[in-house]
Amino acid sequence: MAKDILNVGGFTILKRIGTGARSTIYLATDEQEQNHIALKRVIFEKREDLRVFEQTENEFKVARQIDHPYVRKCYKLKKIRSILRMKELLLSMEYFDGRPLENSPTLSLGDVLLVFRMVASGLYAMHQHGYIHCDIKPNNILLSKSGSIKIIDLGQSCKIGTIKPRIQGTPDYIAPEQVRRKALGPRTDIFNLGATMYWALTGKNVPTLIPKTNSYGLPVTEPFLAPHELKEQIPLRVSKLVVDCVKEDPAERPQNMMTVVSRLDLMIHSIFGSKIKTNKNVSNNNNRLAQ
Repeated sequence: MAKDILNVGGFTILKRIGTGARSTIYLATDEQEQNHIALKRVIFEKREDLRVFEQTENEFKVARQIDHPYVRKCYKLKKIRSILRMKELLLSMEYFDGRPLENSPTLSLGDVLLVFRMVASGLYAMHQHGYIHCDIKPNNILLSKSGSIKIIDLGQSCKIGTIKPRIQGTPDYIAPEQVRRKALGPRTDIFNLGATMYWALTGKNVPTLIPKTNSYGLPVTEPFLAPHELKEQIPLRVSKLVVDCVKEDPAERPQNMMTVVSRLDLMIHSIFGSKIKTNKNVSNNNNRLAQ
């Protein structure tokens, strides 16, 4: 398999680093550029794979429009054809040594807010270029050991104002307007982000318009509880931001992603500012004792 890619695509495969919907991700070397990249390989096996091909091409098209440190870049898209049809796609992407937020170690409240401040900044950059991500969730946020992040998987991204012909999104994080197939906008990403923050803070999921089912396949209705009602150590202002982000009516959510960034900044300053102040007080007391 690696030999086929090497001969046709111009990439040297080093190791497999992940799998996605009908795709495999490799750490590879671009032979022309001589740099390490993440390589997504999609192989056509049956008719439903056409949808994955469409999303991979869409990811390349959208990512090429965005230049931001928190959004993964895409470099090349290679199409491998047979006589009758395209049989394979190779998408070379920026390599980022990180793990999905879903599999990351436990973080402090301050670190969680810092992570989502970075995610919100990356999404705001997309919005400034006229695009929305449409599928923010823990698995689409990579976190490195140094604390940096990358937003990945732009396959469902679209222009602001798009009405999609079918429901697209991840059930536990999907916004009401995605389910109702209404026009999508920045506040769609705000809902997805809020639902992801809710999971990160509580370990539970926000109820969405795609209901969960029990073992008999029957829908299960779950009451919505604010994060601070589930975990009393979560500050009220943090809980309120999350609740505001996941309002059913988009008009009731924060006006734009920069508003979310600003509110996160205040919380981050409150947490880390108080720590800095405490450390200074401890240092001053130690100095007095030493005199």
